[in-house]
Amino acid sequence: MGGKVKIKRRSGCPVSISLELLGDRWSLLIIRDLMVRGLKTYRDFQQSGEGISTNILADRLRRLEVSGIITAEKEASDRRKANYRLTEKGIDLAPVLLELLIWGTRHEKTSAPCAVIDAMARDRRKVLAEARRRWEETDPTPLLPKFSNPKNGRKV
Repeated sequence: MGGKVKIKRRSGCPVSISLELLGDRWSLLIIRDLMVRGLKTYRDFQQSGEGISTNILADRLRRLEVSGIITAEKEASDRRKANYRLTEKGIDLAPVLLELLIWGTRHEKTSAPCAVIDAMARDRRKVLAEARRRWEETDPTPLLPKFSNPKNGRKV
């Protein structure tokens, strides 16, 4: 993408600014997919099982890129395709996503494996270090195993 885009802020509050960037479910799910599930292409996100529409996906990828949270790198074998990757700013969201994952599993019925989430909750530092290592080494190995989507039973 081109140069920096000037964004008009509602206020100078850090929570408000963060919500302007990340305040919709699709943006956080794209970040989750990059960070935790090892997804990297438009097609990967489209087939992630979340049901995101193509126009919303394209818009959120563009917004995340403009915000400096992700970057798009042209695929060597087909320059029309892009592989998305978190930036330093994006990987710094790992603690936020980890806490959302733990909180959601603790307080709501999910299909995430409880034993895995409990282990993550017990050693947050280790999980965050592993997420950063995978990011630094461009290791696409998913941080979490696939689990069933409660709506349709498919693995996500």
